[in-house]
Amino acid sequence: MPAGYAGIHSGIVELLDTARHAVARSVNALMTASYWEIGRRIVEAEQQGKRRAGYGEQLMERLSADLTAQFGRGFGVNNLENMRQLFLAYPRSAISQTLSGKLGLVELAQVFTLPWSAYVRLLTVKDDHARQFYEAEALRDGWSVCQLGRQIGSQFYECTALSKNRRRCWSRVPCRSQAMPSQPMMRSKTRSCWSSLTSRMSIRNPTWNKP
Repeated sequence: MPAGYAGIHSGIVELLDTARHAVARSVNALMTASYWEIGRRIVEAEQQGKRRAGYGEQLMERLSADLTAQFGRGFGVNNLENMRQLFLAYPRSAISQTLSGKLGLVELAQVFTLPWSAYVRLLTVKDDHARQFYEAEALRDGWSVCQLGRQIGSQFYECTALSKNRRRCWSRVPCRSQAMPSQPMMRSKTRSCWSSLTSRMSIRNPTWNKP
């Protein structure tokens, strides 16, 4: 074994792990940013066609059928509705306060740093302040989607608003996973997610096409 090999090997392993985690987080953020943009276009199309009875339902059903035929799973009517709700929950005006300039996918990805499944869970929280609280807590403490759903279900926000003892409010119902999927749990899925994202969105930027 060459001298110093163990140090070189461990350093490379750490580098690759870090890169994989960064790619996984980028994939999640870009996918969610893309879904926000889809939601925006759906809402604007509905507003333009609102005078026609049933336009919104027809639009969603046709989009679902065409996108599923072209890109596969992930574009059912329910998921398209989630994308629509994401835009309504995070309107352009609110995002513009965080970002300046053009709202492209790369810029939007800086806003949506949790996995898509976490935002789907957050959309069940109708109160804006409560939703912001859960999002901030999930980011700060690295909650898994399971943990996020558990705390929403236990009304953690309402409890902490009334009690100074945060630990007493914490729900201890066990979760199978203890890390946000954008972190270690995403290792085995990174390559397939990356391929799916680039093929779906037809990304041409060469820096995005490299794992």
